Amino acid sequence: MVIRIALYSHDSVGLGHVRRNLALAHTLSTHLPDALGDEVTGLLISGQSAATAFPTPPGWDWLILPSITTGPQGYSSQRLTTGLKRITAVRGGSVEAAMAAFRPDLFIVDRHAFGVERELAPALRWLRRNRPSCTTILGLRDVLDEPAATRREWAAIGGADAVRKTYDEIWVYGDPTVHDLTRTGELPAGLAPLVRHTGYLSHGRPGRGHPVADEPFVLTTVGGGSDGGAIAAAAARATVPGGIRHVIVTGPEMPDEDRRAIREAAGPETTVTRSVPDALALIRRASAVVSMGGYNAVAEIMSTRTPALIVPRANRRIEQPLRADALAARGAVETIAAADATPEALTAFFARAVDTRVDRTGIDLDGLRTVAGMAADLVGAARARKAVMGNAG
Repeated sequence: MVIRIALYSHDSVGLGHVRRNLALAHTLSTHLPDALGDEVTGLLISGQSAATAFPTPPGWDWLILPSITTGPQGYSSQRLTTGLKRITAVRGGSVEAAMAAFRPDLFIVDRHAFGVERELAPALRWLRRNRPSCTTILGLRDVLDEPAATRREWAAIGGADAVRKTYDEIWVYGDPTVHDLTRTGELPAGLAPLVRHTGYLSHGRPGRGHPVADEPFVLTTVGGGSDGGAIAAAAARATVPGGIRHVIVTGPEMPDEDRRAIREAAGPETTVTRSVPDALALIRRASAVVSMGGYNAVAEIMSTRTPALIVPRANRRIEQPLRADALAARGAVETIAAADATPEALTAFFARAVDTRVDRTGIDLDGLRTVAGMAADLVGAARARKAVMGNAG
């Protein structure tokens, strides 16, 4: 037998969802064959065409949906000249057709329970009716947003009842001793029984180790880069300690004019690059890192001993400030508001951080291994029930 897995992410801005699902795909492919005795094959469903630049595990492939973007007026089509209703119908129909043909044993949905404009609802209904042996999982970041905002979001999709009817479990990719969204009001109380905290998806991420600069160096990274121009520009004007280079990764989504301004501001000791093949390898080798506070960047930083200054985005959600503050309270990172991230402040951070290392062993960073064990248990149990019931599912 072959274990079939599907991972969905809506992917409107940045590469965070893509990188999180890739990390899950790699760990499931590595650990499930040992646990269950069968090989794994899978679909990575994404609305981010740039995702295909990332290598998949053996036996996996991409299903790329038409892309959407988000702005002040909400979601819209990124490339197709059509309205949101039509593009989400195309996306949702594609996912439903994929579920009917692929018939997964495990379906993990990243962050948005029913996708954009409920585009996933038909596929999820199909699985419940026609593939009851498929285990459905809603995967959530460690932090969602301020409770008032999340209450509106949960209410808009039907609240706890709608989620309970659709999902078997909710996996929260964090350590509840750092931040517990079941206690903060970010999650409806009726969903708490479904929650299993995994720990941060930090240790065990795959890497390729391609160098960008000779050591020693400090690193500034701003995720996809769409809103990281000011932070990267301040970093370009910062002074790094003597004998140390500075690598600035602008991200593939940074506007060209912002990238040009950063290159113009950078001194001879600074390398400005659009993207790197292996951000984790760079973080591991860096003497210090300045980063925005997205989940994946932070999870990768946490797997190292590299000192980090987190400059969280706060213009759309307060997820990143909440995450940065919670980890700073545990001594795992330093944090500073974006408005205070001046060249002088970044200069001071680099000066005090380059000769230090950070011990993060008190935080659960083994989420990838935990996820693999939980997935093996659930798939194995579903197979046992199917055998007993004689369900051809």
